Amino acid sequence: MAGHSAWKNIKHRKAAVDKKRGKIWSKISRQLIVAAQKGGGDPAFNPSLRFAVDAARAANMPRDTIEKAIRKGTGEGSEERYEPARYEGYAPGGVAMIIECLIANANKAAADLRVIIDKNGGKIGVPGSVSFGFSQKGQVIVEGTTEERLMECALDAGAEDIQGEDGTYRVLCAPSDLAAVRGAIEAARIAVDSAEIVWIPMQTVEADADTLVQVERLIDALEDHDDVQRVYTNLV
Repeated sequence: MAGHSAWKNIKHRKAAVDKKRGKIWSKISRQLIVAAQKGGGDPAFNPSLRFAVDAARAANMPRDTIEKAIRKGTGEGSEERYEPARYEGYAPGGVAMIIECLIANANKAAADLRVIIDKNGGKIGVPGSVSFGFSQKGQVIVEGTTEERLMECALDAGAEDIQGEDGTYRVLCAPSDLAAVRGAIEAARIAVDSAEIVWIPMQTVEADADTLVQVERLIDALEDHDDVQRVYTNLV
């Protein structure tokens, strides 16, 4: 597992929420719209929407903004529609990247991302050129508990692995078990910080200081694009 990379990414995302709150809200609004569009507007019966609502609350998004996005997804607010898309490629140093997006215009999104990647020393790839080296998993992040408590409640619900660092724990499971694992953790009265489906590299690579700066610059540029939701790499 890419342990060090995982904790760095988790902490980076928390800092990004504070640094770019408006951009984060825009991205989460798209998640809300798409989740409601595909599974309806009631989080109790739509796990994807529930995860998106939780992400919105964690980012301190106002309730009326959340509800407005959900209404757009159910067709009550507007005709605004987005579709999920995944792009693959390489950052400087041969670092593999998976870029998850929610897009309204596929041609524009592909052109924009190609320009960003090319300008920052990367290379766009074809579908499947990178993702074969990653595994998709459900991930639940919790704090304020112990590994023993997590094992007691999560393993029977389908958890495959529990990792911890500095009081933060990451519970991994099959994507189909994410809702059950999360529910079991919450039933044990353990607060969930986030729950989502992520891409985890099966093998990781290291980079020197100069390459690391270039990779981080490229990731920042990609994440600054409205269509981009998440960027995953196999960097340690």
